[in-house]
Amino acid sequence: MAAGIKTVNLEAGMPSVPQARSRLSSELRVAQQSGVRVLKLVHGYGSSGVGGDLRIALQSTLRQMAQAKEIRDCIYGENWRTSDERSWELLKRMPELKSDPDLGRGNRGITLVVL
Repeated sequence: MAAGIKTVNLEAGMPSVPQARSRLSSELRVAQQSGVRVLKLVHGYGSSGVGGDLRIALQSTLRQMAQAKEIRDCIYGENWRTSDERSWELLKRMPELKSDPDLGRGNRGITLVVL
């Protein structure tokens, strides 16, 4: 992906929810310090029986962080499409995201975090 965008696989190694939250926290810190503007998180959606817990817990954490203004926004994979207002705003600011292979695919296993 282009500069300013980083992909992180939080489901690698099948971590517990606390492990995944801890990794999310450190990845966010590193991304913010290094000037990353969008962090694309791969957390899975539960097909293996594990990703569902990660997805629900991490999206809840990110929603709280957005409300507290710790991150600018988070866009769930199922909403990551040009017809979604928040997605479209992000695509206008960062047109390089139009080449993201998950755009418009309804992939519930990812979330985009706008920093």
